[in-house]
Amino acid sequence: GPEMPLFSVPKEVAVGTAMLGVAFATGMLAGKRYPSLGFGTTKSSKSVIGKSSPLWQYILDHSLREHPILKKLRLLTADHPCGKMMVSCDQAQLMANLVKLIKAKKVIEIGVFTGYNTLNMALVLPDNGKVIACDINEDYVKIGKPLWKEAGIDHKIDLRIKPAIQTLDELLASGEAETFDFAFIDADKESCNEYYEKCLRLIKKGGIIAIDNVLWSGRVLKPRKDDLATQSIHHLNEKLLRDARVNISMLPMGDGVTLAFKL
Repeated sequence: GPEMPLFSVPKEVAVGTAMLGVAFATGMLAGKRYPSLGFGTTKSSKSVIGKSSPLWQYILDHSLREHPILKKLRLLTADHPCGKMMVSCDQAQLMANLVKLIKAKKVIEIGVFTGYNTLNMALVLPDNGKVIACDINEDYVKIGKPLWKEAGIDHKIDLRIKPAIQTLDELLASGEAETFDFAFIDADKESCNEYYEKCLRLIKKGGIIAIDNVLWSGRVLKPRKDDLATQSIHHLNEKLLRDARVNISMLPMGDGVTLAFKL
């Protein structure tokens, strides 16, 4: 039969998911730049369900519910040269559902980019809820900030433009250990273990840490010795398997996301 088009879902749904949500952090998001990769570098998408699969289209058609302002921000982000760094809309939807499920009030996000996932989580938080949003690049965030305001949730977002480790240390120093409900980690991969350890101290028992890009386009299968990003992800994946402080689920969604449930 004729070949299935890459996407026959409406363009506004397809945009931002074409890379199966490879939220590709160049390391500029919240920490350091890593020299091996530049802005907008595309990664081959490897997933259980390929991006051209009719099943993938079916998933989008039958599960995606997107707030109009989220859609607006996704389309704006897709037009950006680094648009492929954005988390996929289906994955962001799961994060928001988890935030709502555990009745979260305090959330940490490490790696904001244009703020799509930030907006998604803020929309489901109660009016007195807060997302501490960590990034080092204000230029990207400027794309999303007006839409946070348009959605009427900008008062729920506390944007900290500085290295995320610094913000996490400040939160710990100010006595906020075990007061957060949810954390989303999607920044430079060399620091992922440090982000995880500090978030684990900040999250309360029963809280969730979501770690993005844990499959790293399949590179975790054979990490090269000179590839620090892949090595870091692989080491954290191995550590999480044995980490008695959490229960885990690794999901083949987007570029892979591990959910760690603090015990």
